[in-house]
Amino acid sequence: MMNKVVLAVLAALCLGSVAVQAHPAHIEALHEGTHFEHFNTWLLKFKPSYMDDISEVAKRFKVFSDNLDHIRKVNAENRSYYLGLGPLTDLTQEEYRNQYLNPSLKTVLKSRKSTGVFTHANVTADSSVDWRQKGAVTPVKNQAQCGSCWAFSSTGSMEGINFIKTGKLVSLSEQQLVDCDRVDNGCGGGIMDQAFKYVMNNGGIDTEDDYSYTARDGTCQTSKAAKHVVTIDSYQDVPVNSKDDLMKAITAQPVSIAIEADHADFQNYAGGVFSDDCGTSLDHGVLAVGYDSGASEPYWIVKNSWGSAWGMDGYIKLAMNVGGSQGQCGILEHPVYPEKNGPNPPPSPPSPPSPPSPPSPPPSNKCSDSYSCPSGNTCCCQQEVFGKCMQWACCPLPQATCCKDHIHCCPHEYPVCHVDQGTCGKSNDIFATVPISKKEAAIFTGSRKVQTE
Repeated sequence: MMNKVVLAVLAALCLGSVAVQAHPAHIEALHEGTHFEHFNTWLLKFKPSYMDDISEVAKRFKVFSDNLDHIRKVNAENRSYYLGLGPLTDLTQEEYRNQYLNPSLKTVLKSRKSTGVFTHANVTADSSVDWRQKGAVTPVKNQAQCGSCWAFSSTGSMEGINFIKTGKLVSLSEQQLVDCDRVDNGCGGGIMDQAFKYVMNNGGIDTEDDYSYTARDGTCQTSKAAKHVVTIDSYQDVPVNSKDDLMKAITAQPVSIAIEADHADFQNYAGGVFSDDCGTSLDHGVLAVGYDSGASEPYWIVKNSWGSAWGMDGYIKLAMNVGGSQGQCGILEHPVYPEKNGPNPPPSPPSPPSPPSPPSPPPSNKCSDSYSCPSGNTCCCQQEVFGKCMQWACCPLPQATCCKDHIHCCPHEYPVCHVDQGTCGKSNDIFATVPISKKEAAIFTGSRKVQTE
């Protein structure tokens, strides 16, 4: 007969197993199969532009495999969150930090002066809030490989307050902030306070549709920047290191926040309540759109700007009751929100029609996402790896036959390659022939950068 101590231990273990984070089937499946099988599935899903570069594919496979090992290890520990294969899983941690984060953000924030006024001090915080359900949040956007998180955080909170005041959800232009806000540094980083100041001084901000995002620094388009579609009147800080005040502010409106996001678990986060020790060295601007203080594990709802394929459809749940006085990942260190009192100005008159475009060049024959041939040519694969063509060439004939020597090609009507004789035939009869043709290198039209969305 088991003694009471053993029975108590077993009972505790059984009860404890109920609280273990259940993983979705596609996350559990990561523990099965080879690294290469998972990498091949990932390539087909995300289609990075280096797929035609066999050396880069090999390099990325090694990085991917290391990240998959880490994902499997973390998920086996049954934490309150889980990791998965996302758009950044082929990046080293150093590449991830350099391409998507702004390590100098905390230093810049320390130099700013607090507004000293918290206008939501008398708000009664709800037990849970989700501004997505109220219609105040635009779809998740993607900053790509440009350090413009500050611009996305800023437009997110301005979109929110504009909806609350006008009932209209308008997607605003991050590119205008990147190009025209001279105090911030575009793709080199910035802070939300200065973005709000720019919009106030400019008299408003244009829409995403009109001044669209390019993920690179550009010249300010002054005619578009002069379209003051949405305005704000001021901005205010939430008192630092105060969970209760941040709850009050989010009850009133979506709030721009800064966090530390440079850990591998954040890079590959896929779901659950993120409770890992992530530090407070702020390097990323995001948007708090809600919280649930009554959940079994309370959390903040945070909108990221890395596309909907990252995290939980582009969002992360940050644990509310961990991280000390500064909050999880430093979420309580720098909350700030815009204020809007008056209506938006009337729409600008329509722009004059654009001059007619020059004639289009002759259409090309697309071989892959990265290679093409001139119109009337035939694409011929020069090098194939794992069923994927890595290098293309062009035969200067339509619907041609590509010879197996990877150098020559034959007309459609003479499909048999007699490479040694330098001719093409209708059959193996070497006398009914025409001269063989030689292929040329295909035109490279792609980019070596990773496409994350």
